[in-house]
Amino acid sequence: MKIINNIMMNYKEIGIPQSLAVVFIHGFPFSHKMWNSQLYAMPNNIYTVAYDVRGHGLSELGDGQFTIEMFVDDLLALLDHLSIEKAVLCGLSMGGYIALRAFERYPEKIAGLILCDTKSEPDSNEAKVKRTNAIKSIKAEGVQIFADNFVKDVFCDQTFGSKPDIIEFAKQMICANSSFGICGTQLALASRTDTTSALSAINVPTCIIVGELDKLTPPSTAQAMHKTIANSELHILPNAAHMSNLENAIDFNKAIIAFLKKHWFGDNA
Repeated sequence: MKIINNIMMNYKEIGIPQSLAVVFIHGFPFSHKMWNSQLYAMPNNIYTVAYDVRGHGLSELGDGQFTIEMFVDDLLALLDHLSIEKAVLCGLSMGGYIALRAFERYPEKIAGLILCDTKSEPDSNEAKVKRTNAIKSIKAEGVQIFADNFVKDVFCDQTFGSKPDIIEFAKQMICANSSFGICGTQLALASRTDTTSALSAINVPTCIIVGELDKLTPPSTAQAMHKTIANSELHILPNAAHMSNLENAIDFNKAIIAFLKKHWFGDNA
């Protein structure tokens, strides 16, 4: 943990810093731990970094007032702190929002994008009301009940029966976060900008991944991004909903490793 952009930020790094840097940005309301199955599966010639977004995991909360712009500022400060000139950003859901906005603001810092179960559009009015109700619920009932309900939205039904350990792991990550951090992030997500107009300007290698059963950011949304981002590739993973990296880690890892090898190390690397 280091003080970065005026907060104590928790991050994990694996590999040689001079290698291609791949920075993993977790979804809401989790932590860098959601990427464990990816971090240890990456080839040795990859410098992997995963961090806790402000107000999540072990990263400090600050004053609890966040915006996506602040999250992007934190990301860029982390890259500078680690002397990373350019990085491939791998973001899921909220992590994808941060990655897209980072490209829009600082394209020169982005070598490639891996956009997972995410979208470019801002919250609809209905989604904003849902976030407000979630904040009310957390304030009245606490984080545990919120976690119990939240996992029902992001995991497919079969995961509850076949992989209960993953559901429990997700709940533990959520409950490790403070109610202030979760509520502050809800407001940040509700106020995020629309990055759709920036999609056609993306000129770096881009891999789009989505769970076939994702209801929050469905395959149709991923397909729309794929059509707009030139030369992008799309992977729709079976047996997975919104948390595709946890529900189908094998196919998820195959997709991103093949993508990295194709664009940076050659197909036979």
